[in-house]
Amino acid sequence: MVDGSGKGRRILALWLPRLATDARHRARPEPEDGPPLVGVREERGRRILAAVDRAAEAAGLRPGMTLADARAVEPGLAVFDADPEAEARLLARIAGWCTRFTPWTTPDGTDGVALDVTGCAHLFGGERALVALVTERLAMAGFESRAALADTPAAAWGLARFGPAARTRVPPGGQRAALDPLPLAALRLPPAVVDGLFAVGLRRIGDLHAVPRAGLTARYGAEVARRLDQALGRLDEPLSPVLPVAPHRSRIAFAEPIATPDSIAAAARHLLDALCRGLEAAGEGLRRLELTAHRIDARFDARFNAGGDDAPQTVAIGTSRPVREPKALMRLLAERLERLEPGPGFEAMDLAAPVVGPLGAVQAGFGRDGDDTALGELVDRLGNRLGERAVLRLVPRPGWLPERCVAAAGPLVPAASVPLWPADLWPDDRPRPVRLLPVPEPVEVMAPVPDDPPLMFHWRGALHRVRHADGPERIEMEWWRRTGEPRDYYRVEDQTGRRFWLFRQGLYRPDARTPWFLHGFFG
Repeated sequence: MVDGSGKGRRILALWLPRLATDARHRARPEPEDGPPLVGVREERGRRILAAVDRAAEAAGLRPGMTLADARAVEPGLAVFDADPEAEARLLARIAGWCTRFTPWTTPDGTDGVALDVTGCAHLFGGERALVALVTERLAMAGFESRAALADTPAAAWGLARFGPAARTRVPPGGQRAALDPLPLAALRLPPAVVDGLFAVGLRRIGDLHAVPRAGLTARYGAEVARRLDQALGRLDEPLSPVLPVAPHRSRIAFAEPIATPDSIAAAARHLLDALCRGLEAAGEGLRRLELTAHRIDARFDARFNAGGDDAPQTVAIGTSRPVREPKALMRLLAERLERLEPGPGFEAMDLAAPVVGPLGAVQAGFGRDGDDTALGELVDRLGNRLGERAVLRLVPRPGWLPERCVAAAGPLVPAASVPLWPADLWPDDRPRPVRLLPVPEPVEVMAPVPDDPPLMFHWRGALHRVRHADGPERIEMEWWRRTGEPRDYYRVEDQTGRRFWLFRQGLYRPDARTPWFLHGFFG
């Protein structure tokens, strides 16, 4: 529960009453004096108006009318089939575009967007300036909108749709006075409940305050009281953002768009300094860093395609360990900034640390700690250039098969966490080659049978005559593997001094040829 003040929370609600027809006009521009435009849907075998543009509304058409009745009123209608899924995708795109103002944005129903702008308005000149900026930018993109800013999502929703002005700002704690004159539908109540309340003389939200809660709940259910409490801030109503919000982030909005590499790098350094101060206060370091830049010329693809210039541009880096040193992070980030395409310029930038880890106070520059820091920076630079999966090291892993005795691990995995090979698997009297082939390669071998070492073998077109040989060492397949035969390994040296590790696959059979393979090389 929260009190009516909203505890400083500020919500901006956007309503796009003509989303479908505005998008259609953008896809197929027509002259201003063109025919009225309506979208229709099938309902119980009838074609019903689902969306109308301003000209159609001026002609007296409303959503819910049948197409036949609409044509009787306005014969020259332009008609298109409504596509709710495409409109939902477009609304999600608009919500994503709104992340340039705040990270907490989410589609609200089928024709609205909710933004939690708590602590963000000062970046855009204050709350009134922010409301005007959002609606003006949407109008430039071709979308009619109404906006309201209040302490609660419910109050902002009702004022955006039923308020007296297209742009409304309610001062903190003032939602009751702003909501009282509005109709009951502004509380997001079902039409049947609104009709029932209207029948007993309750027409405005302010009329509900004098009615006892118990009688209201007994007759109309708990929904009325719940919606009223949400609107007044007595009952909390969370917003789920369209994108996950990182625990640590910093944001900057520019008075004038920036486009030069130097200005972009300077902005990134400013954001990094602020982000790292927050990480230090929390005793954490980041493992992943994401920089998002918003172009000023963002526009929405009217055909609802997945791509488009409205999508923010994002570059990211990763680190092998928690880091919060701005200079080291900037060196990594600078290599990615050249991928940004500013065009006419960026109007806002966000820096987020979606993955963090604990990092206490560290004194670098003395002994081993300083060396580890330098190694970590080298690993991070290689990982961001080549890919995180390209910088690894092999560590022991218990297993009978040689190719399964090692595993890939991070380059900075603590030595104490790396297991050693058990002595019963690889005892000292059974040396292993320094290099294994990724896959054992077949060779042609001449060898006495059944268990003598090879006398010579062909590998990759070359003949190798064996001068010394040691073996066999039998390695059985693990018992839990249903297939596979035992291997007899031999360490052999050819006449040039090169040493190989060969094995014979399977037991000797007089009536079958036993295959041989080359598996590795000794130093």
